[in-house]
Amino acid sequence: MRSATPSVGLRLLAVVWACSACADGIAPGEPTELEVVATGLADPVYLTAPPGASDGLFIVERGGRIRVVRDGSLLATPFLDIRARVGSAGGEQGLLSMAFHPDYAANGDFYVDYTDTGGDTRIVRYTVSANPDVADADSDVTVLSVPQPFSNHNGGLVAFGPDGMLYVGLGDGGAANDPDGNGQDPSTLLGSLLRLDVDGAPPYTVPPDNPFVDDPQARPEVWAYGLRNPWRFSFDRVTGDLYIADVGQGAREEISFQPASSDGRENYGWDVMEGSVCIDPTSGCDQGGLTLPVHDYTHADGCSVTGGYVYRGEDFPELEGRYFYADFCRTWIRSFRVDGGDAVDLRDHSEELGPVPSVSSFGEDGGGELYVVSLAGTVYRIVVK
Repeated sequence: MRSATPSVGLRLLAVVWACSACADGIAPGEPTELEVVATGLADPVYLTAPPGASDGLFIVERGGRIRVVRDGSLLATPFLDIRARVGSAGGEQGLLSMAFHPDYAANGDFYVDYTDTGGDTRIVRYTVSANPDVADADSDVTVLSVPQPFSNHNGGLVAFGPDGMLYVGLGDGGAANDPDGNGQDPSTLLGSLLRLDVDGAPPYTVPPDNPFVDDPQARPEVWAYGLRNPWRFSFDRVTGDLYIADVGQGAREEISFQPASSDGRENYGWDVMEGSVCIDPTSGCDQGGLTLPVHDYTHADGCSVTGGYVYRGEDFPELEGRYFYADFCRTWIRSFRVDGGDAVDLRDHSEELGPVPSVSSFGEDGGGELYVVSLAGTVYRIVVK
């Protein structure tokens, strides 16, 4: 068993308040730091916890394992090991996320998103065994299988919304410039955010209030579309608002905002637009009916956005309501608030939290405290300095 309790020497301390991004209108962050939670992981890409859990962190490794941190220690035995079923020939393939059922304490069900050995996306339900730290690997039930024409842009996140529905993020199918036109085609599941009822008839039912239920030109599972590669999205656990970090192509990275009052059907613009700019055509594109991002940035600042969460923990009242995000190709961590549908009060937390290489995901524990996942093999918790 590997200890995950860090010494002071393992902490990433923040002692400098100068902020290189301030010249760009991004203010410095708060007096926080990162504390090591677990090291020696193999390509970790996600972290979560059962609803309301007071202990236990579950870390997804891209190769096909889910690891558990319990009482400050990384357990030697994986919670789930499906490496034989997971394909990872491409860097964007693998076991990419997991989601605990809202009633996990009673039914023991959780869901995973992975690319199989043929390169296709699978959403699969598993159930925990009698041991709370080990899943029943033979309990698998395939909920959804989606053919993938290319090895990239798999999306990869499953998450339960505040409505109890399972949301699934799918990229446009891959390659460059969306060659199959999936982003603007709601008749395909690709390039979309799906909304499924996994508590109805198996393997799932379509919620009757999904926006395209009565549209013969669209798949009824689609909640919103126009996405390129929604690597990470999250719901604000207080307001129910949805944030979608969509990885860009050659110029811009974007974060979109969907208020909790939305009835779905948003078209987030790909591949008419990349972020807030036209790409097809490169100028004067028709933006009618499109929902533009609440925030985007150019590739002078990074190359691949990693979406996070709105902070709703108890340790940092001054961070309440701030959405955290990072860029995989840089080492910075930033945040903003949404006010009236606009991103405001942008802050850069790099001096106190960074540098953190290869941020593949953020995570929340049962109490809403925030974690940072580095593909290099380490998971950190944001703590009070």
